[in-house]
Amino acid sequence: MAWSFRGKVQLGGLLLSLLGWLCSCVTTVLPQWKTLNLELNEMETWIMGLWEACVNQEEVATACKAFESFLSLPQELQVARILMVASHGLGLLGFLLSGFGSECFQFHGIRWASKRRLCLLGGTLEVSASATTLIPVSWVAHATIRDFWDDSIPEIVPRWEFGDALFLGWAAGVFLALGGLLLIFSIFLEKEDVPSRGMVDPTAPLS
Repeated sequence: MAWSFRGKVQLGGLLLSLLGWLCSCVTTVLPQWKTLNLELNEMETWIMGLWEACVNQEEVATACKAFESFLSLPQELQVARILMVASHGLGLLGFLLSGFGSECFQFHGIRWASKRRLCLLGGTLEVSASATTLIPVSWVAHATIRDFWDDSIPEIVPRWEFGDALFLGWAAGVFLALGGLLLIFSIFLEKEDVPSRGMVDPTAPLS
């Protein structure tokens, strides 16, 4: 199957959007949003996510406990839960709409103008999913930095630090944004009629 330049751009946008969506889903379920190392017991590490807190003891086991109340969470984690779940819905819907509107999937019942609208709407949803991923991840990171350098907390008290989930969340937001922008950019490209393999141009002179 021959691909036009616009089709290749759309395929790249779809793949980046799917990768970003998967990374965003993994970020949501990972408990490593914050990590805490105890100086008195270096073999014990605490981690906190959106849904549970865990303590990891080397050579022993990892014990986790889910948060019992949503209202008992810090404000940044409450907002992060809501926005991350919204990001999954926006990202999935945007991927499906963009897929129907792209050249990757041919549906004879969808006209060219309708496919452009679907691709534009899908790309916009992917950019929105990027925003609803980057905002909570960055907010949690900001709150972690703020508490880490809080002078009112005694120095002997351990401080929370960045967990691996934050870096994965930033990567997810970038992938979603790039995928959405590529999908939006593709609708401004000229439509190319790529002849199927084996077809002969009737106007071409016979040799």
